[in-house]
Amino acid sequence: METLSELVQQAAALSDRPCTAVACAADADVLESVELAVSRGLATFKLYDDKKQLLETIQSKYPQLANHPDIELIDSEGMQHAAQLAVDAVSSGNAQVLMKGNLPTAALMKVALRKEAGLRTGNVLSHVAAFEIPGFNKLYFVTDSAMSITPDLQVKVQIIQNAVTVARACGIDVPVVVPLAAVESVNPAMQATLDAASLTMMNQRGQLKNCVVEGPMALDNAISPEAAQHKGLSGPAAGKADILVAPNLEAGNILYKSLTYFARAKVGGIIQGASAPIVVTSRADNAETKLHSLALALLVSKN
Repeated sequence: METLSELVQQAAALSDRPCTAVACAADADVLESVELAVSRGLATFKLYDDKKQLLETIQSKYPQLANHPDIELIDSEGMQHAAQLAVDAVSSGNAQVLMKGNLPTAALMKVALRKEAGLRTGNVLSHVAAFEIPGFNKLYFVTDSAMSITPDLQVKVQIIQNAVTVARACGIDVPVVVPLAAVESVNPAMQATLDAASLTMMNQRGQLKNCVVEGPMALDNAISPEAAQHKGLSGPAAGKADILVAPNLEAGNILYKSLTYFARAKVGGIIQGASAPIVVTSRADNAETKLHSLALALLVSKN
């Protein structure tokens, strides 16, 4: 798979359309992504919000969604109630994907991660983003740019496992994982290199499965065969990375935003590690990004 459009097409080809529960859906930007998904036959939707406000927003912005057979409108009393109903729909199996509408991410995640009837699994939650970057003929997955601030080795293991699950759902059977650092040599003064070396060894010993892990490696040598060759690197990941693992949240966030703003890359991202994928986009994200994120979540939910 080379483009995010192919990812959307793959999601549209699923035999059974998953249902997506959207908390606080009475928002024009949110409904735009719902309309795009419905028009492509990606999913059915349960939309939670004040039903009167929801109907008014639909009729004024996207009247084609009114009385649509793939959309159910469920009345809720306030932001907290909408979040609770959406999470309950997913935890009960009545929906397969949770999507953030017009509410703070923290408010949705607080409900999603509650002990009673939430979406906890005991696993680390991490953000996995799929990038379509101009000039490159493949998708790159970047993790974690949003959840784990300073992940230790064990957290990085789960971050990799989450990313591998997402990449495999997108058709990459054995993704190549590179734990990023500033150098390729192990330096005791640089924790990222120590962790990367440990993750590589864990993969070689079968503790990290369904992938190839090699690091530490700088970004250029992870994605450019020419740069890797010039550096004398010939390992299985040199210039062949599918998944780029940032050493910490700051690095991941900077890489994510550098790709979107400087490289003009297209992106879709989800939170993985709960019992169902969670789509948490920001208001700055365009409808295309939200559509890509939803398609990614749908593929993961089915695979």
